[in-house]
Amino acid sequence: MSTETPHPFDALTPDVVLDALDAAGLYGDGRLITLNSYENRVYQIPLETPYEGHDVVVAKFYRPQRWHRAQIEEEHVFAAELAAAEVPAVAPLCPQGRSLHEHRGFLWSASPRRGGRRPELDDVEVLEWIGRFLARLHTVGEARPFEHRHRLDVQRYAREPLQWLNDHDTVPIEVAREWREISAEAVACVEQHGVLSGVPTPEGPACIRLHGDCHPGNILWTPEGMPGAGPHFVDLDDACMGPAVQDLWMLLSGDRAQQIRQLGALVDGYEQFRPFDRRELALIEPLRTLRLIHYNAWIARRWDDPSFPPSFPWFAHPDHWRGQIRLLREQIDAMQLPPLVA
Repeated sequence: MSTETPHPFDALTPDVVLDALDAAGLYGDGRLITLNSYENRVYQIPLETPYEGHDVVVAKFYRPQRWHRAQIEEEHVFAAELAAAEVPAVAPLCPQGRSLHEHRGFLWSASPRRGGRRPELDDVEVLEWIGRFLARLHTVGEARPFEHRHRLDVQRYAREPLQWLNDHDTVPIEVAREWREISAEAVACVEQHGVLSGVPTPEGPACIRLHGDCHPGNILWTPEGMPGAGPHFVDLDDACMGPAVQDLWMLLSGDRAQQIRQLGALVDGYEQFRPFDRRELALIEPLRTLRLIHYNAWIARRWDDPSFPPSFPWFAHPDHWRGQIRLLREQIDAMQLPPLVA
């Protein structure tokens, strides 16, 4: 990347990070461990003096110009509501009486460090346990809507991203026409589902506050017999309004028979605390399609971030886009099949 167009994160030096914590009364001991995060910059920081019993915090510096202050604060309020309801979601700390801080143009927050590993999603008991806690999360989520956070729909997750890719000539010319045609066909299939079209009907599935990005990497699992056993949900950065099944489908993997077994275990646990609207099962493949399109545009929009080109070296190659075209064809076929059953 040219030095004439520096990325905003270039200014986020270790000194800036530690100065930000000092200004909030969290005094680091000088060590920083960079944690894996493409969207934001996240650091594990040992403290000289423990804060509320925590001798290590995780500091998240939000990507500039992605969310405005009210949207981030709304995420923090949701996390605090979950914590108050004893749902195991990691909520930000509030040094100096607030969860969101600003330093040198960066909005940032600090959270307790939580250990754990990825959950074993082939284990029925683990899936039922996660299902129970997702139901409790959604019970809090349905209490009231987000006012500033977005809604999960075709416009935001497909039409706008596709327009951006087209305007910036992102797709290699060899496959650009085929990509445009197949993505338009896929979007038309998704739009048949009212709750995702942006014009949901009153009798359709409800939209509630969601985690929004509930893949296995955002669940920390503590084995039975240890303090805090079970799942902990982390990273509410993509919290949004949408159908409850959005927080379930990313935990499914394998062939159709495997996904049916996994879904059955999740819903068994879920329905111990909250009813699950079976109509939402028809949204799983449309939601998967939206994520595929959105993911490609997300990488393209972040290409000026110096961490992206080396992390996604295959992205600009025509073979990547041929693979995405094949996946979209498969998704179009999948959206014609009967929904998974639970």
